[in-house]
Amino acid sequence: MTQTPAPLDFALSLTWDDLPADCQARVRLCLLDLVGIAIGGAATRLSTIIRDHAHAEFGGKHPMLLDTRSASASGVALAAGITIDALDGHDGYNPAKGHIGFPTFAGLWPLAHRHEADGRAFLTALAVGYEFGARVAEAQHATAPDYHTSGSWGAVAVAASGARLAGLSTDQTRHALGIAEYHGPRSQMMRCIDHPTMLKDGSGWGAMCGVSAIDLAARGFTGAPAITVENAPSYWADLGSRWAIMEQYFKPYPVCRWAQPPVEALLTLRRQHGLTSDQVARIEVETFHEPTRLATRRPASTEEAQYSTSFPCAVAMVRGGITPADISDDALTDPEILRLSDSMIMREAEVANAAFPNRRLARTTLVLTDGTELQSEWHEPRWDATSPPTDTELRAKFHSIAAPAVGTARAAAIESAIDALEKTPLTELSRLLSQPINAETTSGSSA
Repeated sequence: MTQTPAPLDFALSLTWDDLPADCQARVRLCLLDLVGIAIGGAATRLSTIIRDHAHAEFGGKHPMLLDTRSASASGVALAAGITIDALDGHDGYNPAKGHIGFPTFAGLWPLAHRHEADGRAFLTALAVGYEFGARVAEAQHATAPDYHTSGSWGAVAVAASGARLAGLSTDQTRHALGIAEYHGPRSQMMRCIDHPTMLKDGSGWGAMCGVSAIDLAARGFTGAPAITVENAPSYWADLGSRWAIMEQYFKPYPVCRWAQPPVEALLTLRRQHGLTSDQVARIEVETFHEPTRLATRRPASTEEAQYSTSFPCAVAMVRGGITPADISDDALTDPEILRLSDSMIMREAEVANAAFPNRRLARTTLVLTDGTELQSEWHEPRWDATSPPTDTELRAKFHSIAAPAVGTARAAAIESAIDALEKTPLTELSRLLSQPINAETTSGSSA
């Protein structure tokens, strides 16, 4: 008889009370941040397409995220994952070079409804997903020659965290992990970096795969073992003693994390010298290899704007920051932003390459119209795991995105429902998130 791997025991037996208090607080804040990004993402054309597709092709009774329609559990997971990924502002994990939270949340959302989980069970499962996803991602990067999208480890994180909600046995869970790992979307991340499209980070497909793996395992479909779980023991030795959820970064801007170090460097120079964009002739950036591949200077879509280095830097120089509206489809033709985006020169720096992926470094030089050159220090992205945002900052980020889309009253109600979730059913949060975004609510209506 096969001995139960320790990670499976953790996935199925962890309780809410096992989590340290700071982890409990972080789970709630991660959920709030993910929901805020989902609300912002729901306004995009990408989200509309995938929700229409999920409803039409994946019939079922489960409520879709930010939509009045329903779909199957796997269809809801697909649409939710891609809706969140439509706005590149969600949390991430440096060693993974990607994200854990949003595929996990997307897969757990329909599973929690199917199995009538309460708030505490949902939050606990989300915590399991972060811990599993972090370790699967690290093991996969160490054993696979290509750099895959977040959906690849996201599928396994959903299978591990969702199995407990579905009431799977240990043996069924083991097979669910194997199915999810085998069929998870190991799509090439750098292809999407070089050619930005609506494909994005593969996490909607990963969420759908994780949900399907649970369904199949429950019916007796076999697939064990998951190699990244059972054949990579060094990555699992600290499970339950090191909490990876405390090592997630958050994004102050809704663009690729790789573009954010030069943005911070540029904003620092802008503040220090009281600059306006018309004083800048050219932007020069030294950084690691990956941001130099974010090479779209004149984006034609929000996907291209989010996967660019030069365009977000130009936005930041002109507007002093980057909001979702700044990288939307209707905001890509500002002539001053395009001038600075066209001006950017990017160079690889060995010191930045050596630090990646655990640190993301960039140094920016602004060449002014009078010939003066202003060079920054080396910068990292804001809100990294080593210097996380405060509770107040993350909540302000949520409201800055959610309130314009759903109204101040509904945004506040969502925040309150998440804060109380460990002691309440999931139904109130579900009611609030099973309604579409609505421009008519911006005055503060909770409709």
